Amino acid sequence: MKAIWYEKTGPAADVLRFGRQDAPVPAAGEVRVRLAASGVNPSDTKRRAGWIGLSMPHPRIIPHSDGAGTIDAVGEGVDEVRLGERVWLWNAQSGGRPFGTAAEYAAVPAAQAVPLPDGASFADGAGLGVPGCTAHYAVYGDGPVGGKRILVQGGAGAVGHLAVQLATLGAAEVIATVSSAAKAEVALSGGARHAIDYRREDVADRVLDVTDGEGVDRIIEVDLAANLETDVAVLGENGTIASYSSTSGPELSLAYYPLAFKDLRIHFVQGYLLPPAARRAAVRDLTTWLAAGQLETRVAATFPLAETASAHEALESGRADGKILVEVQQS
Repeated sequence: MKAIWYEKTGPAADVLRFGRQDAPVPAAGEVRVRLAASGVNPSDTKRRAGWIGLSMPHPRIIPHSDGAGTIDAVGEGVDEVRLGERVWLWNAQSGGRPFGTAAEYAAVPAAQAVPLPDGASFADGAGLGVPGCTAHYAVYGDGPVGGKRILVQGGAGAVGHLAVQLATLGAAEVIATVSSAAKAEVALSGGARHAIDYRREDVADRVLDVTDGEGVDRIIEVDLAANLETDVAVLGENGTIASYSSTSGPELSLAYYPLAFKDLRIHFVQGYLLPPAARRAAVRDLTTWLAAGQLETRVAATFPLAETASAHEALESGRADGKILVEVQQS
């Protein structure tokens, strides 16, 4: 099979290789998926780059955890009725697996290959795993959101745009921060009631203004180090910050008492490590809402498999307005 791999960490153009490897054979309880699309996430580029000292757990790694395609083989114990089923994948590299979805085939535990609704494209499915499950856990991991005010920091990003939609579907009032007028339209189209351009407006002042001084109940946070002071200012008592990243400051410094005096909580969200019940809820809701046409997974750019290095560079540029996908060409 054709595949992308790396044998050392470093810049994408230097370490990613394109060639052929043996196709995986599904073990007991697994299915093999003939991939049509592979999703690229920040975690993929950071692991490949060796970010904050991340090392190589295997001599050779095929990157990416997200993807979508068609089941073409099943392992022992898996009903053959699944052959030919269109599916989307989550955590293809779970359990320390070295072989992800940047290849023509991937073998995963059967439960991690989720039926893709008939009306959904492979591109839709390849954008659900990490960003969709992360967004769902960030929004719902601290309880129902009906009637609550939620601030989504970065409401036009891959995770943020889904978080806006998921919170809206849960009957929350959503406020989103964005970095441009175009991204404001993205957030508003996803259901946000207000979109605040953080480059032109004071976020804390605007949030307090649109909430009549009451602030918000929860925050979905894309960069905790950059936004913590604002988050504390706009959260009401007993509020929660669900943070899934802190790229600008991996080593966080915080003032204890501003959080303590409001009894605030910080929930450190790791999209690869959802508790089983949260994972089941995320998979169920994402699939249901995608089938109903209520969920949009925005694609910023698509690259052929051989140009996966360019896909990584596009994501790392910070200019991508939506999901970066790799289109997998079959032999």
